Amino acid sequence: MSATQTAPAHRARRPSPSPRLSTVLQLVSRRLHFLAGIVVAPFLAVLCLTGLVYVFSPQIHDSLYRTDLHVNEAGDVRRPLAEQIRAALTAHPEATLKSVLTPPAADRTTRVVLSVPGPAGTPDRTVFVDPYTALINGELATVENRLPANTWLRQLHGNLQLGTPGRLYAELAASWLPLIVVGGLVLWLARTRRKRRLREVLAPSTRDKTGWTRLRVVHGSAGLWLAVGLLLVGVTGLAMSQFAGGRADRAADPIHLRAPVLTAAPVPVPPGAQPIGLDRAVAAAEAAGLSGELAVNPPTVAGAPFTVTEIAEGLPIHRGAVAIDPYTARVTEQIGWGDYSWVAKLSALGTEFHTGTLFGLANQLVLAALAVATLVLLALGYRMWWIHNPYRGRWTSLPRPVWRQLAGWPLIAVLLGVALLAWRLPVLGASLPVFLAVDAGLSRFKRRTKPAELSTA
Repeated sequence: MSATQTAPAHRARRPSPSPRLSTVLQLVSRRLHFLAGIVVAPFLAVLCLTGLVYVFSPQIHDSLYRTDLHVNEAGDVRRPLAEQIRAALTAHPEATLKSVLTPPAADRTTRVVLSVPGPAGTPDRTVFVDPYTALINGELATVENRLPANTWLRQLHGNLQLGTPGRLYAELAASWLPLIVVGGLVLWLARTRRKRRLREVLAPSTRDKTGWTRLRVVHGSAGLWLAVGLLLVGVTGLAMSQFAGGRADRAADPIHLRAPVLTAAPVPVPPGAQPIGLDRAVAAAEAAGLSGELAVNPPTVAGAPFTVTEIAEGLPIHRGAVAIDPYTARVTEQIGWGDYSWVAKLSALGTEFHTGTLFGLANQLVLAALAVATLVLLALGYRMWWIHNPYRGRWTSLPRPVWRQLAGWPLIAVLLGVALLAWRLPVLGASLPVFLAVDAGLSRFKRRTKPAELSTA
């Protein structure tokens, strides 16, 4: 080895200056987007595929349960609810009335929900009654007023039919998705910050680019266009999740995150008073301003009020609910959309958007397009990774660990941010040690293989 090739054993290192905030954001974003994207992408793909089926569950219901949901012929006058309930209870004398769902349209049946004897968790028995003839069109086992196909598809999307363990996969993807999207946005905007024209940022040309560079342009611009939709779906999915969403429900609510609910306080029982029927309770609710499809819950004990709630989905928003004195038909309590805080309103609107019910078929098509586009985006990301994958000796494409590039306050800020996210999103916090272990293992393997690559070059 010549003298010019000999390096001193120890070199005095100058203290590296603290990186700027923009540099810190790019370092963290690159690490998150690269490795977390590779690890979480399969879970996102499964969510997209199952969600693509679930979003069209209304059409599936109408096809599978058409005779149950629709009347044979719409008439002019509906039979009293009491008569329709009597028909359902006559068919099931062992059951007790739980609630009644009024028809959402003139050609739809009344749903009489019955509680049947059985162990805990036994599904309800919903009897579909023709409101014009009081004849039974059919009956189905339901859970929380959801039809069997809806329940099955909802569980497939939410937990892969695996129960509580399966919910971890959906919440894992939903927890990491916003971080991956934000990381990708930071990287893309950092690369295009010198572009003078907006068109070059939103839709850059790929004419003079080939291979990995071309894929990066397509992947980046597509991610930019999908970012808002992905963030909205991810955040609303977290709000509906078991751990992050359930934790928010159980925690203190200083900003009124949750929707208001009726207290349904009992009323004094007048001596010799006779309780009113469901027909009179519905009339009182409609007189109070409720409309559309209504869920009527009869009193369960003496003095408990009727509760009537609007359950129609979509625009315009129906969120009214009233409590009705079971002896005088007087409205004792009422809440409406105006009683929701702005946070609760956003949560309600986001939930309906996530399930495809906010603005009908157009909402379903938007979510379907978003799911398909996300699958394409994931495929492009994997293709980019494969071009720079370790099996081709391209370990240099792996970004260095953030903690090896940061020091001082930037590293402390990153660690505090990670701790805050891990506390707020428990599944992300539980998966973070695994992510760090994989990250450290890849980095160590990269350092070991690099000298071997150089020696064979």
